[in-house]
Amino acid sequence: MNDTRRIGLGMSILAWGSLLLLLSWFAADYLQLQRNPNSEVAATHTAQGIPQVTLLRNHSGHYVATGAINGSAVTFLIDTGATDVAIDERQAAQLGLKKGPPVMVMTANGRVKGWRTLLRKVELGSIALQTVPATIVPDLNGEALLGMSFLKRLTMIQRGRELTLRQE
Repeated sequence: MNDTRRIGLGMSILAWGSLLLLLSWFAADYLQLQRNPNSEVAATHTAQGIPQVTLLRNHSGHYVATGAINGSAVTFLIDTGATDVAIDERQAAQLGLKKGPPVMVMTANGRVKGWRTLLRKVELGSIALQTVPATIVPDLNGEALLGMSFLKRLTMIQRGRELTLRQE
């Protein structure tokens, strides 16, 4: 094989490899957007200056959004069936959360041992709440459940594919 063909073959392989890499990157971005259409929650306020956020339902019918616990980014699954904000044990360790008194909690996978904790600050868009009770739970697959210890302090309005949360 002469040098010209070898260079042409190398360039073809490089072009196809680049195209595949680019397509995988776009596919991963698309799938992430499908799972969490609220990765950038808009900070809005009502005409009276009350903080509120509007979330879109994902392709599975859930409300997933990026927020923060004690200033660190967290992906939340909105869960009105969860008594507290629930945090995966590994994620809690990364956030530096201290395990408090043990408690037995009922999860989708049955009863498990968890630990109470208190979050200094939980943020979702323009909504920021201080001193939010939470439970550290093993095996939540890196997601945090935004439960009623946070949600009960807000007004929730669901219309179609949107959920509006308003801090009162």
